[in-house]
Amino acid sequence: MDIQIQLISDGDGLAVIGDPTDVERFLASEGLLSLSKDLVLRRLGPLLRAGAGVAQAGSEVAANSGRWLKLTEESAHLHKKYGLMESKTPGISYAMVGKPGSIKSWLQIAEGPGSLLTNPAILAGAAGIMAQLARQHEMNEIKSYLATIDKKVDDVLRAQKNAELGKVFGAGLDIESAMTVLDREGQVDDDTWSTVQARTHTITDALGWALGRLDALAERVESTTKIGDLAKMAKEAKSEVQELLAVVARCFELQDALDVLRLQRVLGDYPDKLDGRRLVLKDDRQKRRELISQKIELLMARMDSAASAANSNVLLHLPAHRVVVGSINHVGIVIDEFHRPLGIKSGRHSLEATRWWDAARDAKQLKNAAAEAGRKAAIGAGAAIVGAAGIWASRAALAREECGEEE
Repeated sequence: MDIQIQLISDGDGLAVIGDPTDVERFLASEGLLSLSKDLVLRRLGPLLRAGAGVAQAGSEVAANSGRWLKLTEESAHLHKKYGLMESKTPGISYAMVGKPGSIKSWLQIAEGPGSLLTNPAILAGAAGIMAQLARQHEMNEIKSYLATIDKKVDDVLRAQKNAELGKVFGAGLDIESAMTVLDREGQVDDDTWSTVQARTHTITDALGWALGRLDALAERVESTTKIGDLAKMAKEAKSEVQELLAVVARCFELQDALDVLRLQRVLGDYPDKLDGRRLVLKDDRQKRRELISQKIELLMARMDSAASAANSNVLLHLPAHRVVVGSINHVGIVIDEFHRPLGIKSGRHSLEATRWWDAARDAKQLKNAAAEAGRKAAIGAGAAIVGAAGIWASRAALAREECGEEE
């Protein structure tokens, strides 16, 4: 076999390891070279000095390079195509791929001599680096998201009266400084790590604060029954939800950076514990994603209930109904934008406002309007006055509908 490379996957990304030229040729043949980035195998340095068996494998590492890909629809097909198999390292699958000189296509082959896949320590180390790259990829996606929304997260943090929340801005500076040290030196020294470690609770506290605010907003929506009040609250929720999700996104970004730094520290000081720490951090990350998804789903369920209430009272509240529906749809768009960099799929569909003419032919809508008019009359407005006002408002709204005008 003239050419051979190694494929490793951890479920989040795919690493391609081998001779630099061969790796690039392979990725180019699959149309994936432009989507890949350097695997940064030099971060394995501390691991390669851990023992004789690992040090011997280090010569193989030194002779190779690696490229990393985020698992997407474009790259995931390599799993099936080359038959990646589960390894003894939890969550890691692998394959050897070769290309004889007389054959143009790449083929799955048996493990070759000197393969990194035969050394569990090297395989675990590579998986640790892949986890770091996956976090860094998500960090970049979040940065792009925060750069595109109107409310910049640092401005939001500065504006908060909560002193503890304001510390997130400073924590971000320390963590970004530590990431710069890692990029330039390939490791994180004790002084840098001690500074960052002291900031971890700041991030978790800020995340808890933002999630608590989302819960409070959901409760306010649920307790509001008047259509006019719902319209006002839904309108205010548009900017509030975006601000809170910006804070959550920033916390996710900083948590990802902390995970990168933690993995590097374990790789340097306790390489035999690297794989266990990788799995723990992966579980923690998944729990954070599930928690924020639950909070968002709860909020949207409350807002959908509000939309349903507004939708059943269109005849006397057409403008408010449209405000509620429009605001909730806007919140849905804000949430979809937040989900995108985190790789969370959303199956939500936009709500549609009910036309006045359709409501006027709905027996339930007529009953609700009559009941509300009756309550207002009982309060003292006078049945005739209320009835006349309702009729004139209804006729005016119908005329605008027929003319194609929007409220």
